[in-house]
Amino acid sequence: MKASYILFPLLLLAGAVFAQQELSLSQAIETGLANSYQIRITEAREDIAANNNDWAVAGRFPTINLTLNSNNNYRDLSNPGSVLRTSNTVNTGVSPGVEANWTLFNGYRVRYAKEQLEVQEQLSEGNIKITVENTIQSIIQAYYNALVQQEQLDVVQEVLILSRDRVEYQELRKEFGQASTFDILQTQDAYLNDSTNYVLQANTFQTAIRNLNLAMGVDDLNTPYRLADALTYDVDDYRLEDLQQQMLNSNNQLQNQYVNRELASVNTRIQETSLYPTVQMRTGLAYDVALSLGEQQFSFEMEPRELPRVAAKTFTGFLNFTASYPIFDAGVRRTRIENAKTEELIAQHNINDLKRTLNNQLANTLATYNTQKRLVEVTTALVENAHRNLEIAEERFRGGLINSFDYRTIQVSYINASQQRLNALFNLKNTETELIRLIGGLVR
Repeated sequence: MKASYILFPLLLLAGAVFAQQELSLSQAIETGLANSYQIRITEAREDIAANNNDWAVAGRFPTINLTLNSNNNYRDLSNPGSVLRTSNTVNTGVSPGVEANWTLFNGYRVRYAKEQLEVQEQLSEGNIKITVENTIQSIIQAYYNALVQQEQLDVVQEVLILSRDRVEYQELRKEFGQASTFDILQTQDAYLNDSTNYVLQANTFQTAIRNLNLAMGVDDLNTPYRLADALTYDVDDYRLEDLQQQMLNSNNQLQNQYVNRELASVNTRIQETSLYPTVQMRTGLAYDVALSLGEQQFSFEMEPRELPRVAAKTFTGFLNFTASYPIFDAGVRRTRIENAKTEELIAQHNINDLKRTLNNQLANTLATYNTQKRLVEVTTALVENAHRNLEIAEERFRGGLINSFDYRTIQVSYINASQQRLNALFNLKNTETELIRLIGGLVR
């Protein structure tokens, strides 16, 4: 058994390795928000929506183009009955110009398009809030889970130390002939079982730390921490009516659905602009340079004459207006308008459905929260009794009033009671976090 004592300092050393760096919940959230790729993605999409929210994208301003045309042709004429018997010419030219197109009126479509871009930017901002909210919630859950495993590791270590002391005590009694080999074996068996539990709990704690690092976006998932916060029973009393009002005013999912409804409304107005005429203006300047090469022969001439190389230059400008109105499209415009109105109705149905779902979630979560508060109170009293019972059992065991089997049973009861309390606290913290998320309190 002496060799097994080597395991004890090694286990405590492993616990010391975990405790290299302290980490509070606020630090974990701050780190996670800084490292989250999902937040970066939604922020990048919001940047795109913000860039698109511009009058130019909506089509308010004219488009101006530089143009350059090349005009080339070849002509070979042969007509003996004409004054001009033959003509063999090559014409070449270039026409640079500037052309502008501007939609003067299209049923206020530009105005509604700009409004649509503004609403899309609002939707992107709402998506950022939801992503941040989900990130914070996942970090809180991972942190408290790691904290539960850390405190449970402390409980197992406490029991392990007691088991080690029992082994030493029984060995001392054996030297004085007051303990048998059977008593020694029983205490050694309990010590080895507690050592196994400590190893398993240490691995569970390491897994929880890796999950916490993943939630925080830390690249080295094995970065060790000693969690600074404690699982304390510090809770508030909530009224369902107050929570419902806060939820309807601040829940981020619901706010995004309101934005989606507004987006559907704007889209309906955009479709309705197709019922109005469109007036466009087109203006520009052009400069043509043309050059002809070749030869011609007239009927009164014996030999063909070569054409002089003279460039013809033309400067033109134009300003034109175009008005159009479709008088028949087989009802396509009306169909699109009706579909857009149906999308508005769907958006409103989504809002009503989400409100019903959120109210149900809120009522269930609050009921669970109140139940878990009572569970924490009960398990806290249970742990206090179990710890006091363990202290008394330690005294009676040393006094020979109880045997090792009874003492071991009390030890196991203390471990189980501590685990129940930690689980109750963990569930309570998670439920409270969910309550705060439902009323929009995680992100302001």
